[in-house]
Amino acid sequence: MLIKKRIVVVGSTNTDMVVKTERFPHPGETVLGGEFFMNLGGKGANQAVAAARLGAEVQFITKVGDDLFGQDAIKQLRNENIDASAIAIDRKRSSGVALITVDKNGENNIVVASGANAALNFEDNMVLEKTITADTIVLVQLEIPLATIEQVCGFAKKRGATVVLNPAPATTLSAGIMQAVDIITPNQQEAEMLSGIAVIDEKTAKLAAIKISSLGPKAVLITMGSKGAYLYENGDAKFMEAYKVVAVDTTAAGDVFNGALVVGLSRGESVSEAMDLACKSAALAVTRIGAQASAPTLSEVELFFN
Repeated sequence: MLIKKRIVVVGSTNTDMVVKTERFPHPGETVLGGEFFMNLGGKGANQAVAAARLGAEVQFITKVGDDLFGQDAIKQLRNENIDASAIAIDRKRSSGVALITVDKNGENNIVVASGANAALNFEDNMVLEKTITADTIVLVQLEIPLATIEQVCGFAKKRGATVVLNPAPATTLSAGIMQAVDIITPNQQEAEMLSGIAVIDEKTAKLAAIKISSLGPKAVLITMGSKGAYLYENGDAKFMEAYKVVAVDTTAAGDVFNGALVVGLSRGESVSEAMDLACKSAALAVTRIGAQASAPTLSEVELFFN
């Protein structure tokens, strides 16, 4: 299928250090017998890789430290056919690191040391001017400074780009950010923070989505884990049930969902149409261990769901 628009992801890069264990330890407790994995992660990098593996043209804007983790991150991103030319190097801060524990049910706990991610900013707009046009879909998350997010979203809106915000991890967002966003993709907890409404089913998802939509976004797409996803756009609603799979690691499911969503949009699909690829890709991702390692290719998605 013809790719009509380029995708620019602005966000975080981390090195994920993952321990898979039978259960999470209690405070002060040590649990033995885990398996250790180390992968490239960070929500921005995860989403960029997810989109690239599905065949999109992707440019990634991030900041890494001047260390082995940063060097390896850039190398891996380029190996995924991602344009890494706008990645900045921080000579003072370390690269971001995430410590992740995954239990036998595939649930996870994550602690992040942001490092250089916390210093991603644009003192002038040269990088943005070179990367963001009206033929661009911009995907942003919340593991970089909120002031930077507001700057990127506002610049992209003025340029006529499509702005997609994955509001994770959950936090309060300014009116400037919300009014610059075209599509917002919170999970249930994030939707509750943004709306003040606990999302437990389709009815409450609709109430939350209406409230969030009133803050600016044209489309609100609430991901509801194993239940599925709920879309509210221009007064119309659509609920898509999740594809049934056996989950082994949910670490990057939301990131794969967002990466796949913007791939669908880049092909000229509506948000409603792009939801299907997003749900399929996320479902396949949770059957695998790791963050970026779990992101499927388009051929893998097509084979798995045929």
